[in-house]
Amino acid sequence: MNVPRPLGVTRLGLLLGLFFMGSAVPAQARLLRAGDVDTLPAGPATARLAYGSDSLQFGDLRLPDGPGPFPVAVVIHGGCWVTRFASLRNSTALADALRRAGIATWNIEYRRADSPGGGWPNTFLDASAATEHLRVLATQYPLDLSRVISIGHSAGGHLALWLAGRARIPAGSPLALGDPLPLRGAVALAGIADLADFRTYQQNSCGNVVDGLMGGDPMQVPDRYAAGSPVALFPLGVPQVQVVGTLDRVMPERAREAHAAAARASGDAVRLEVIEGAGHHELMSPRTAAWPRIEAAVRRLLAMP
Repeated sequence: MNVPRPLGVTRLGLLLGLFFMGSAVPAQARLLRAGDVDTLPAGPATARLAYGSDSLQFGDLRLPDGPGPFPVAVVIHGGCWVTRFASLRNSTALADALRRAGIATWNIEYRRADSPGGGWPNTFLDASAATEHLRVLATQYPLDLSRVISIGHSAGGHLALWLAGRARIPAGSPLALGDPLPLRGAVALAGIADLADFRTYQQNSCGNVVDGLMGGDPMQVPDRYAAGSPVALFPLGVPQVQVVGTLDRVMPERAREAHAAAARASGDAVRLEVIEGAGHHELMSPRTAAWPRIEAAVRRLLAMP
């Protein structure tokens, strides 16, 4: 006959431990926050360089090892187009990871809507001027300007997509540029493609920021939305990639699907990468499962093996 034995000390301790932890099922790790990404390690920049006279008009250039010339990624941090959420530090780990992958990175800072002189049109003009400054940098550093892409997170993803469409900005807009540096493509990491649509769900994350960025709503300043919202510039004429986590609370599934549908309807090539279990800030960490997908997307756009 099998006689039940008393619980051993080890087993009893294990059960008590699980009881006091609240569950025998391991709790899901919390999602990353912007502050977590800010603390990720990264190697030093090759150089910090100004592209304008304002204290926020600068970028960190990182060059891979070797002689080059190197393909280039213009890296743009997010933060709802305002200063309190993020700065260039938030995109430093990503920029350094791309540098280790053999890609020169130009990680830019820019004036936000609440910066002196920021908002319409200067937030856009800063992103544009920083990108055009690559022409100057290429005279001093081994950069391959025939292979340049933009990559940005959240609000920076909006600017990354917008940079790819600058040639289609209506004439007469203060954002119009005669001969913008052509890009091979754009990668949006939970990036906002439609500013007018983002106004309908911005309270979930940023608060009422779009009107502050644009200086009004789409009814008040329609010309600004026509020049500053990426969907208004479709087709961009280059491939675009949207990467979003399934647990992203900033970008709803409806928004990412609408972006992909609008791009395809315009004739643009678009790739939607949905990362299972990733939140908003996991996309900025080279230590998460999202990173191999992001690196692969960048390499494809730059025609790298």
